[in-house]
Amino acid sequence: MALRLLRLPVRAFLTPLMHGNVGNIGLPITLLALGDAGMAYTMAFVVVVLISIFTVGMWIPAGVFSVRKLVTSPIIYSVALSLILMATGTSLPQPIVKSFDILGGLSIPLMLLTLGHTLATLRIASLGRAVLLTGLHLVMAVGIAMGLVWLFGFTGAERGALILCCLMPSSVATYLFIDQHVPEYGPDVAGFILVSTLTTILVLPLALTYWI
Repeated sequence: MALRLLRLPVRAFLTPLMHGNVGNIGLPITLLALGDAGMAYTMAFVVVVLISIFTVGMWIPAGVFSVRKLVTSPIIYSVALSLILMATGTSLPQPIVKSFDILGGLSIPLMLLTLGHTLATLRIASLGRAVLLTGLHLVMAVGIAMGLVWLFGFTGAERGALILCCLMPSSVATYLFIDQHVPEYGPDVAGFILVSTLTTILVLPLALTYWI
């Protein structure tokens, strides 16, 4: 509704508004601020966000539901396998675990390369819209965090982890689908991701001091 009032295309901006960077930024921040308990709650949040990015986050920019993309998404199978292993208390053989550790280590440099490509498409003229979207993102984040804390009565580490996850900047991964399906808005989304990430430098200390 807010995007329609601002006359901004839903296909281009809804996905970045919906999904925060809870993995790369959320996990280390909650570990530092709340310890292992906070990181455990954040990991559950990360799983939900990842599934959403690689399902709804793909469908909205594409403008169509694709069963083929769903069944070929490795994220879905990774989450399902992880849940099965956790539920049964089993673990994979060490050679496979080490291989996955190596592959997992590639995610950070790949994300940095993605961020670099995102910044390369940035236009100065799009920064005004980026500031507006960042403000909208923060208002939504604060409202959702307050509503969920009140609704479920979260306290302690779970409350802090939820608030921090809601305040995370827009996910860089969402840019990939925007650039693929609505590339004409790629620079605007790149600006939004940059401004929301920089804003986090101010938002998180304030939240940790006065809210969490």
